[in-house]
Parts: sequence; structure tokens; C-alpha cells
Amino acid sequence: MTAADTELGAESAQPAVADAEEKSGRSGPSGEELLVQEGDIAGDYLERLLDLLDFDGDIDLDVEAGRAIVSIDGGDDLEKLVGPRGNALEALQELTRLAVQQETGVRSRLMLDIAGWRAERREELRDLGKASAEKVLSTGEKVRLQPMTPFERKVVHDSVAEIDGVHSESEGDDPRRRVVIFPKP
Repeated sequence: MTAADTELGAESAQPAVADAEEKSGRSGPSGEELLVQEGDIAGDYLERLLDLLDFDGDIDLDVEAGRAIVSIDGGDDLEKLVGPRGNALEALQELTRLAVQQETGVRSRLMLDIAGWRAERREELRDLGKASAEKVLSTGEKVRLQPMTPFERKVVHDSVAEIDGVHSESEGDDPRRRVVIFPKP
């Protein structure tokens, strides 16, 4: 184990908050409190990472739609943490979720955004879903989109669901899983 692993909290996990409270007979935190706790743990983890990398960035924590949202903004080198097509961002999100799980004992669904990449990508995907649905409506033919991450597919599915006369499904296996948009019969 390297010094960086130890610094980022990869050593032994602290007891899970929920398990400790259950054993002591105390009631656990509410859902919102647990999400805030997840955000705090993730923020601390990411702050240590930014310090190790000598990157600048402001960490913002929020709770939205039943999940902790953590965003990092304001640094010059942050695009390096996003990577091509968000690949580095996805990996960093998974590492952050694991750090939270190590502390809480509960699998986290937190969402990480860096330099506004996810917010911008969400808008692009909404537009793609809407334009593809309109094409299906005008031609009557199904449209297969390029393979996407689970985050990307969900945004497209949500966008398509807002348009009458079409529906969408995912097909294939990751990492080649894609959205297909069909006309409704």
C-alpha cells in the first residue's frame, strides 16, 4: 500500500455508522442526513486527492433527487480529471463511492461532476434524445444511438419519455450498451 493509498483512506474502514447505531440501539440518521454525510465523506476524500495532485478546485456538496451530488469547480487542471468522454470522471466517481462505502458500510449512489462536464453533457444528451425522437416520429423508423454510459443512457431515456409517440429501450452489454428509440405502435 502506498502513502497515497493511506492518505486517501484506503486503509481499514471505520465501523459503519448504520451498523454501530443498530448495535447500540440508537436510531440511524434520516435519509437526507445520510446523504449529507455521504457528501461530506466524499468531499473530504476528494479534497485530499486534489491536495495530493496539487490541483486547485472548490468542492460543492448538495443533495438532489435522493442522492448526494458533489461537484468540483474552479481549477485550471480539472479537465484532466474528466478525461476523454468523461472516462476519468467515471472512474473517480467510482473510487469516491467506494471511499464513502468504506466509511458508512452502505453502497453510495453519489454523483460526481467536475468542471461542469456532467451538466454540459446532460444538456447535449437531452438535445440528442429529443432530436432522435423527432426523427423517429417523422420517419417511423427506429434509431440506434452510439454506446453510452449508464448516466448518459438515463438522460436520453428521460428526454425521450417526454415526447408522445415514441419510447426507448437499452440494448447490448456494457460497454457497448446503447439506447434504441422506437415509434409507439
